[in-house]
Amino acid sequence: MLGKIFQRDTEQGAGVAAAPKTKASATGKVVAWHSAGRIAWSPRDTVSLTRTGFAGNPVGFRCVRMIAEAAAALPLVLQDKDQRFETHPVLALLAHPNGGQGHAELFEALYGQLLLSGNSYLEAVSSAAGLPMEVHVLRSDRMSVVPGSDGWPVGYEYAVGARKHRFAVGELSPICHIKMFHPQDDHYGLSPMQAAATALDVHNSASRWSKALLDNAARPSGAIVYQGHDGQSSLSNDQYDRLVSEMESHHQGARNAGRPMLLEGGLDWKPMGFSPSDMEFQKTKEAAAREIALAFGVPPMLLGIPGDATYANYQEANRAFYRLTVLPLASRVAAAVGSWLAQHFSEAVQLKLDLDQVPALAPEREAHWARIAGADFLSDKEKRAMLGLPARDDGSADA
Repeated sequence: MLGKIFQRDTEQGAGVAAAPKTKASATGKVVAWHSAGRIAWSPRDTVSLTRTGFAGNPVGFRCVRMIAEAAAALPLVLQDKDQRFETHPVLALLAHPNGGQGHAELFEALYGQLLLSGNSYLEAVSSAAGLPMEVHVLRSDRMSVVPGSDGWPVGYEYAVGARKHRFAVGELSPICHIKMFHPQDDHYGLSPMQAAATALDVHNSASRWSKALLDNAARPSGAIVYQGHDGQSSLSNDQYDRLVSEMESHHQGARNAGRPMLLEGGLDWKPMGFSPSDMEFQKTKEAAAREIALAFGVPPMLLGIPGDATYANYQEANRAFYRLTVLPLASRVAAAVGSWLAQHFSEAVQLKLDLDQVPALAPEREAHWARIAGADFLSDKEKRAMLGLPARDDGSADA
């Protein structure tokens, strides 16, 4: 790149006319200084985090499933500045996105990829007329952003083994890239799984420790001490090998739990280590589980982590879960997907959440409607705007 810059400066100094300038971000060239035209690989290993934090950890698994299922079940409405649509090509497409998925399955996969990797990708399969006919969720660990010289993506590359496919980014991009905020990456998002990686390691290690303890009859490890006699200070090689073989075959594993140990020839058993109560592994495991839930924004009470679990508090925890975690995430995704599809259909429409149909928010919505309805100093138009409703289309005058 430095060579190109030097050549460009030389040509301009020799009187060669410079190419006309186009609109671009002022910081784009600085961002792409080190990676112009090359794939910007994500610094985190999504496959490993998914394997250990989702497939191999019950807390991470449940957090992702709870958020993805709750967000995918939220009802969506499509509207413009004049009306709310009951039927529309965008609604029909999202109701039946492809032959293998319905609305709930598509959005659950979309939210799952976003929570596991910090990125989610939608592909639009268009007809000959250029209108999207199908929408598919692509695996984020297989997708790479290809930035251009101005720092903005010029393409996306999807790789499966040795096979690769390049999606070009133009005026109408076939790819919708939704990402979480990452303060140190210009092209990829930061997932809650990455933030909870340390707590996941602690939780998994505590589970493995408990499993190993159970496999050894729930007793701590110990040492076999040889008390030499007849001038011998240590075991011979044959004696040592026979002792190790007998320990492995007769006294290790769950099937040998409780089997008495027969020691001979000056051998003595000395237990070592702390008891589970002394090491407080259960409290450590619960603390790690709380940190994992904190990273995902799920109240620990909803996951069954020990604590205050009265019915009233559970309702408050469920409402906080929707208000602080599910709704912000779902609102961002709905706005991004709606804007992307609106460009393909060339219509100024918005995809929004229908909060009035969320059971967990029913008390708040009832109080909100009553408060606005009782405001006599507001016109009907202002009340509808505050409730997120489009203007009336029946021609009646506002009060």
